[in-house]
Amino acid sequence: MNAIIDTPSPNFDERVLPITMVVLHYTGMPDAASAIARLSDPEAKVSAHYVVAEDGQVVRMVDESKRAWHAGKSFWRGVTDVNSASVGIEIVNPGHEFGYRPFPIAQIDAVIGLMHEVTLRHRITRGNVVGHSDIAPARKDDPGELFPWDRLARLRLALPSPTKNLMDPHWTDAGFLLALERFGYDVTDPLAAVRAFQRRFRPGTIDGIIDGECRAKLLALLLPRPMGDD
Repeated sequence: MNAIIDTPSPNFDERVLPITMVVLHYTGMPDAASAIARLSDPEAKVSAHYVVAEDGQVVRMVDESKRAWHAGKSFWRGVTDVNSASVGIEIVNPGHEFGYRPFPIAQIDAVIGLMHEVTLRHRITRGNVVGHSDIAPARKDDPGELFPWDRLARLRLALPSPTKNLMDPHWTDAGFLLALERFGYDVTDPLAAVRAFQRRFRPGTIDGIIDGECRAKLLALLLPRPMGDD
């Protein structure tokens, strides 16, 4: 990983929870410079601990000991103050609004290097490495369906999308939503929650429809040892 460049943001406050999560975002802005400018703007009231440029350069904007403002109104596994419990990593990409595109290899290599350090430092488990869409399904789509979660999973930096010995438990839709809530999602908006699960674990079809594949993947994820490609 390249040397980290420090570009401090004034947008942070004190944590009130221990660090147990990593939240991955895309910047959703036309370029890195505009994203960094916004994350540094006191009036914007947003920030992240790190920004990873498309060439792999890592920029540190908020010290990990402080609470950056990247998650907004969000929820994961009972935690409502996700900002206090997480390290936020913004990955430069125009996003769905400005021309969503695949993430360059150099960029993902840098994300992986950074995540190795962060997860080891704070002993963060794979189940608590999430996308912004996982913690705010009704509001956010990032880092989106093109993000290579499978690469992170193979390195045990994120949960895999289960592929082996899948079995449809034939839950009702209400049963699926109960299981999804147990897994960690906010299911207040059921359609958004299902789409967020699909975007993460079955990005080929994001239709919000609960089908046998969704049920089987969720069941496998709830097992003590999730079955995937790792």
